[in-house]
Amino acid sequence: MAGGNPKDEAVVPDWAIDLYKSYGSPDLSTHDDVYVGPLIGRKSGLRKDDIVEMVIDARAVREEQQNVIRGMLISTGRSSIDLLDEDGSFRSFSRDVVVEIRLIAHMRPQYIDDDELLFFEREDMRRRTSVSEQAERKADGHDDSHVWG
Repeated sequence: MAGGNPKDEAVVPDWAIDLYKSYGSPDLSTHDDVYVGPLIGRKSGLRKDDIVEMVIDARAVREEQQNVIRGMLISTGRSSIDLLDEDGSFRSFSRDVVVEIRLIAHMRPQYIDDDELLFFEREDMRRRTSVSEQAERKADGHDDSHVWG
């Protein structure tokens, strides 16, 4: 397997192997949670791109639907959780109907150690600022970006 530890595939359940391989088969042992020891060395919690299983309140799904959703965590917001399910479909759920989230595997390092994610967030903030400034200029009906001072 390119880029990963062959025994990691055995840790990932059958339904998640395609997600794991499409992600580049990372070495999962380098992304483990640390629950005990000095506070500065501990790391835990859900991260972007984690492989998870979510248990949904049975009252929120149709009778013929399963209330366990499996996939890769795309994002979490104040009121929703987005994931790419095991079939490759994007799905979004209200936090109100999520009963439990089971972590299967971390696919990325902890937030503070994730250089790629930190770089993305800096660039995204710059882009958002630029878009916001553009929208403000258009809403005002004038563009004075050529004026100095």
